Amino acid sequence: MINRVVLVGRMTRDPELRRTGNGAAVTSFTLALNRNYNSADGQQADYISCVVWNKTAENVEKYCSKGSLVGVEGRLRSRSYDNAQGQRVYVTEVVCDSIQFLDTRNSDKYTEQQNHSQSTYNPNQYQQPTQNQQQDSFMNENPPFNIMEDDIQF
Repeated sequence: MINRVVLVGRMTRDPELRRTGNGAAVTSFTLALNRNYNSADGQQADYISCVVWNKTAENVEKYCSKGSLVGVEGRLRSRSYDNAQGQRVYVTEVVCDSIQFLDTRNSDKYTEQQNHSQSTYNPNQYQQPTQNQQQDSFMNENPPFNIMEDDIQF
């Protein structure tokens, strides 16, 4: 039997980190996956519940947020529990073995910083070196050397 799932989608909410009784980290989030068609009820996306454990769970909570694009690989798991009203609730979710951060909140900040630094570029702050400075720089960085006929391998 094969139970493998590979998904790429955007997070619909910030990941939620919790700890189990023995201290293990578990993070849950929901991925939105665009459909190629509109369903009969007009829905254009599927919403898939995902859960991830341990160090990966901590990294997801740290680096991802609502709207982050991630790729997940894992397996489907079905489970059930009784809610506060005494009703049986059935859940199907992806237990993630690995997650690829395709677009995280830190990369958004980096892009924002890059855009800011490009918009404040001042061409007068950099001056072209004169020809004499270029020659001096070249001579200091690359001292001349002699190649003898014996140095050539062929």
